Amino acid sequence: MKLKMEEKALLFKIRTKKDSAAFGELYNLYVEKIYRFVFFKINNKEETEDITSDVFLKVWNYLIENRKKEIGSFTGLIYRIARNSIIDFYRQRAKRQECSLDSVVLLADDKNYEKVEIDIEVEKIMIVVKRMKQEYQEVILLRFVEELTTSEISSILDKSKTNVRVTLHRATKKLQELLEQD
Repeated sequence: MKLKMEEKALLFKIRTKKDSAAFGELYNLYVEKIYRFVFFKINNKEETEDITSDVFLKVWNYLIENRKKEIGSFTGLIYRIARNSIIDFYRQRAKRQECSLDSVVLLADDKNYEKVEIDIEVEKIMIVVKRMKQEYQEVILLRFVEELTTSEISSILDKSKTNVRVTLHRATKKLQELLEQD
């Protein structure tokens, strides 16, 4: 609750005084979360960094240009902008017809063996999640990776809370089935 009040105070400063220091505080609160959200969808460090910075630029512009508009949830706003930026990225990439080469090298020694084991397990789960339909991927990512509430997810996806809960239930059930098959 305190965080939401702090966010509202920062938003007020940004919208009334164009306070870049207040925006910097919001940036610090959200940059890792948005980066992780984008990276999950893009899987490329450089492009993720570009998109993440673009998201914050769009958020700044939105806040300054739409001062009169009520913002119910800053979290919903920033994730919606990030989601739309990812969609734009894939649209542009489809026009360019690029091929991405993903090469991942895992170097393990005795000291970080346990960490590598966990990373491998997480990677297996992520591979299975990426085989699921887009709607399921999004709710799983937003709920379990980003740890957002159902209300925040409904705001981001522009769906009812009930619809989000049903989708989340179906997605977790499907994920469990797919993990049992592998």
